[in-house]
Amino acid sequence: MPKMKTNRTAKKRFRVTGSGKIMRQRAFRHHKMEHKASTRARRLANDHVLAPGDAAQVKKMLGL
Repeated sequence: MPKMKTNRTAKKRFRVTGSGKIMRQRAFRHHKMEHKASTRARRLANDHVLAPGDAAQVKKMLGL
């Protein structure tokens, strides 16, 4: 049986915490930041826990 391959795009976009939760970055943080309020920018800067329904798919892509 061949080795299981990790989905490389998923590896770059998600990370797994020590407790097994999947974390993701928030959208709208990459460019045109001068038009966004600093409070909004700070809120978007933090990682967010992925929804449970999506987490199952991502775990499969990461080989977990």
